[in-house]
Amino acid sequence: MTRYVNCVKLGTSEEGLTSLPFPGTKGQYIYDNVSQKAWKEWISMQTMLINENRLSSFESKAKKMVEEERDKFLFGSGFQVPEGYIPPKI
Repeated sequence: MTRYVNCVKLGTSEEGLTSLPFPGTKGQYIYDNVSQKAWKEWISMQTMLINENRLSSFESKAKKMVEEERDKFLFGSGFQVPEGYIPPKI
């Protein structure tokens, strides 16, 4: 059975995630309040941030930056793509 959430990012009722994106209270909050569509958008933005900023996923500074940008993207405002970023042509 499909689960729907009132997505905080999109402001609409959308299909919810099928499982927690990661353990803990933040993972549960995302599961309860973010749609599959918005999460997919975040994963694309996360990949772009990691690549454009040449981040190493095992460094704590990089993890903290990605977490902060995730919260801005999904729940708040202030998310910006890196300066000079040119999206790929499709």
